[in-house]
Amino acid sequence: MEDEGTRGVRGTSADRVPGPAVPPPPSGPPRQPWSGQPSPGRAPAGGPGGPRSAPGEPPADPGASWGGQPSGGQPSPGRAPAGEPGAPQFGQPSAWTSPLPPPGPPPARPASPPPPVEQPLAGATPLDAWLRTPRPPQAPGVWRFGFTPRPAEQGEEVSDRSLLVGAVITLLSALLLWSLWRNGYLPYRLVPLKLFTPGEWWNPGTSGGPRTIEGSDALTVYEALLFGLLAYGCGRIGNFSELFRRHVVRRGQPFLALAAAVAAGLTQLLVWKETLPVVRPVLVLVAAVAGGEIYQSQTVVNVIYGLIAAAVLYPFARLGWWRDLLAARRGRGTAPPAPGGDTPAPATATSADQWPELRAAGWTDAAETLTAEVRTGRMNDVDVARLRHAWTQATRSPDRLAPLAEAVLRTGGAAALHPSGDRDLPRRTARHDVLTGQVRIGRCAEDPHNPYARRSTGIALDPTLLGTSLLAVGPPGSGKSARLVRPVVEALGLRALAGQAAVLAVGGAGAPLGPDEAFDVVVRVGNPASAHDLDLYGGTSDPDEAAAVLAEGLVGDVGSLDSRRAATVLAQLLGPYRTAHGHFPSVPELRELLDGAPAALTALRATLEAAGHQAMLRELEARTRQAGGPGDPAPALADRVALLDRPAFAGFFATGPEARPFALRSLGQYPLRVRVDLPERGHAEASRLLTRLLLAQFTAITAARTDTTLFVGLVLDDATHAVTSETVRGIRRLRSVNAGAVLTLRTVDDVPEPLHTPLLGAVGCTAAFSGITTWDGKRFAEAWGKEWVETREVAQHTVFADQPFTRALHALRKLVTGKAVTTDAVTVRQVEKERWSASELAYAVPAGHAVIRLATVEGEHAPPLLVELGG
Repeated sequence: MEDEGTRGVRGTSADRVPGPAVPPPPSGPPRQPWSGQPSPGRAPAGGPGGPRSAPGEPPADPGASWGGQPSGGQPSPGRAPAGEPGAPQFGQPSAWTSPLPPPGPPPARPASPPPPVEQPLAGATPLDAWLRTPRPPQAPGVWRFGFTPRPAEQGEEVSDRSLLVGAVITLLSALLLWSLWRNGYLPYRLVPLKLFTPGEWWNPGTSGGPRTIEGSDALTVYEALLFGLLAYGCGRIGNFSELFRRHVVRRGQPFLALAAAVAAGLTQLLVWKETLPVVRPVLVLVAAVAGGEIYQSQTVVNVIYGLIAAAVLYPFARLGWWRDLLAARRGRGTAPPAPGGDTPAPATATSADQWPELRAAGWTDAAETLTAEVRTGRMNDVDVARLRHAWTQATRSPDRLAPLAEAVLRTGGAAALHPSGDRDLPRRTARHDVLTGQVRIGRCAEDPHNPYARRSTGIALDPTLLGTSLLAVGPPGSGKSARLVRPVVEALGLRALAGQAAVLAVGGAGAPLGPDEAFDVVVRVGNPASAHDLDLYGGTSDPDEAAAVLAEGLVGDVGSLDSRRAATVLAQLLGPYRTAHGHFPSVPELRELLDGAPAALTALRATLEAAGHQAMLRELEARTRQAGGPGDPAPALADRVALLDRPAFAGFFATGPEARPFALRSLGQYPLRVRVDLPERGHAEASRLLTRLLLAQFTAITAARTDTTLFVGLVLDDATHAVTSETVRGIRRLRSVNAGAVLTLRTVDDVPEPLHTPLLGAVGCTAAFSGITTWDGKRFAEAWGKEWVETREVAQHTVFADQPFTRALHALRKLVTGKAVTTDAVTVRQVEKERWSASELAYAVPAGHAVIRLATVEGEHAPPLLVELGG
């Protein structure tokens, strides 16, 4: 498919999670590949680029997933043993290979070394700290790992000019007031002091000074208290704290420590020069408490002076962060963070890394084993999620608890492995939190459209959001594949390794969906080296069900044809053919039947007559009578089947006992990771047909399954012409069966116009990438609706003063604020406004951004948010 912004993708977050551990060496004999003959014209299952196994129809009795013993099916070729014998596994090995036994003994083959696994990167979070990191519940889409809420929203900041001028005026006013006090120009300044002290200490009159030494000492302490109050009031009125924070603290270290040191030195000079009333009041108070004889000792006097100097320095040391700076310089700590920085929440002191669920159930030995595995780094985050899920599943069947505990004691973190034997993906390009199932795709931008509480917070997707399905629209190169599709496929692949999900990723050959090693099954349509075919009938044995899904895939996009009539035509042919031959027809045979080839119909009729299948004979006769009539959909069906009946696809869609197709029905039963590569370049119409068919099969199969504990996800890297009216109804039903689909489009016009509104209404999550047109923006704006906002209309009128004194005050105010004196007429109204207008979506979304609206299966939703992808 298109590049989709794959160039320059930053995989910067792979080192933020615990690195994977190397699996233990295999303890059993090496597994042997299946030695049967591959499909005609196909490479062997172990051929270059092919997947590791060739899955067929799952057996009827899959066995115990978590506590049972393997049933002895044929193992997957090319895989290392998934743990020691008897260890609990996700499912039977036979579920991943053909149920047919090999025709002869397999040839001897030396054991291959385990595949290379990515080691923990330098600076990766230790697993125990990662486990203890808090993950508080948050609104939909919030990245929960180490979440810290934003501080309360601040009001509009005062300009630097106003702040500086206000501080200078306040300081000058305080100095003037203190000078008037010290020189005795303020009347009644001693009255409060005389009210609380003996009268014989003072000279008569309100302005009389001290008469005795006690009065002088009291006046000294009184002045010190008044000076402290004056300094405190000056600091509050002049807003010196904001001035210090804005122009000193924001500069960081070492400027902060240096500025605090300069201020401390100047203050010490003023204190010891007795410009600031500090030393004498302290000496007076000490003498009043301990007596004047204490000053006869020079040592005591030096100690008092030292305490005064230390008390003066202490607040400046706190303001300058001297202690932290020294610790950082000596390598024993870190420098203090800058205000407003994105500091992650510290790890809590809980016992999440000590497996309390196992201890509570009495399996202390197993808990101790896993705790040691965590502490020694032999486990990774996928192991933790897998074992937690295994324990949860085992508690529902008590007979599985003992085998699981024994496997933990024997293999540690390698217990209950995924049948593939993988413990992690080969490479991660996004940040994942496997415990919550979240994958971080970006962060909310600092934009007025975003609520204040959501700005700069991480945005993540998880199964509760993907269960409502997601539609992403953006032109080629906007980053849909690299920054949305690839992280989602990775997240579902990690959950599949943990036994909690299955994923089907569909894209063109070369689409950035992940390497082959990250999937259990890779189907390359039209590639002879592919080890798997694709089952056009979805693995069903019911002709009517197969006909309905196949008709939707073949002609579901043709508005002039009724898909129900097309399904009836196909059922009239598929039913008799399966009854006669035991399997559905191949593509060439189906094309001949739809074309009404006399030889094909005669042979089929003769087979049915010989076997005595009268009901199927009536079906075939009905098809023969209706052929060629007005409105017969058979010719259109034959033309669409002809797209698959090409030499490039010869033998690919084979049926019968020798065929080994991949059945999509396996996704609903096992935690499979499947990728389908479509030949989009040379066979664009066939690729669109297959995409439409896979989407129809996915919605039909997931809706029909009874066990919905496994989340099943479908990811279509390009859903152009794949959406039909029936699949829209199927997408709407996915959220109730624990499944979801991710669809990407270049433009909404890639979907038939009558389906624009139903599609946007069927999905719960939508994403509009940068570069969409105003027509697409209009559809999103209508789907997201409007909101009530408060608007303020301010009309400013200049005030003209008539009096000289008033003009002087206005001039002073203009000097301080830099603005003329005006009066504001404010009008406040409540209006209904679009959350995002079509023009804003088309022109105001920066490159590398997208506007995403999220909703959960429980009904919670978040407003459309401007997201910086990859942030």
